[in-house]
Amino acid sequence: MATDEELKRALKAFKKRLKLMRLDEESNLSRSGGRTSGILGIRPPDGHPPGIWDELVAKGKLRREMGGTYGLVEGGSGT
Repeated sequence: MATDEELKRALKAFKKRLKLMRLDEESNLSRSGGRTSGILGIRPPDGHPPGIWDELVAKGKLRREMGGTYGLVEGGSGT
């Protein structure tokens, strides 16, 4: 069981990684028409125990995607 602070740090790291991956994809797409990123889920960042992601799913902050990836739940911005 993770503390609220650990959950907040993990969610913040997840959001940051997702944002960077989307920006990276959009920068590559801009050469071919300026479309927005289609990335909806990512593999969680290292440095957090695997169970923390399951806790965030249980709290409704993340959703489990295919292949061991997770995505943000709409409106799931805070813990």
